[in-house]
Amino acid sequence: MTTEVNKATIHKFIEAYNTRNLDLFEELVAPDYYDHVFEQQGRDGFKQLFTMAFEAFPDWYENIEDIIAEDDKVWVRVKATGTHTAEWDFFGVKLPPTNKEVTLNMVFIWRLENGRLAEGWEVDADLNFLKALGLVGFTEAGKELEEVFK
Repeated sequence: MTTEVNKATIHKFIEAYNTRNLDLFEELVAPDYYDHVFEQQGRDGFKQLFTMAFEAFPDWYENIEDIIAEDDKVWVRVKATGTHTAEWDFFGVKLPPTNKEVTLNMVFIWRLENGRLAEGWEVDADLNFLKALGLVGFTEAGKELEEVFK
């Protein structure tokens, strides 16, 4: 597949995600997809992660800010927004709804094979997301620095 075809596949995947059309995963994600973040293999487990996220953040939306492709890999930088309105099982910790609107900047790297997502990596280092949900807090020194950078 060409890099333009691979980028179009990723656009279609993000659109399917944003419109909650998980049926398109059958077409866009390889059955043996490997998720390097959660270290799991298989399309069904990957799909389940999205289902859990939609329950906790029903208005979650990812906007593609940048997309770069080379060979069989596509890098995508997205800005995601959503409101935490239902309980969320966050790595085994049950987080009650906060009704907080959150923003998260993420970078995804996907390897495609035969027009489908075959492997994926995710990078998100946005402490503001975790702070907004009450999962992390600043120390006293951190609170002083937070005021400086507002």
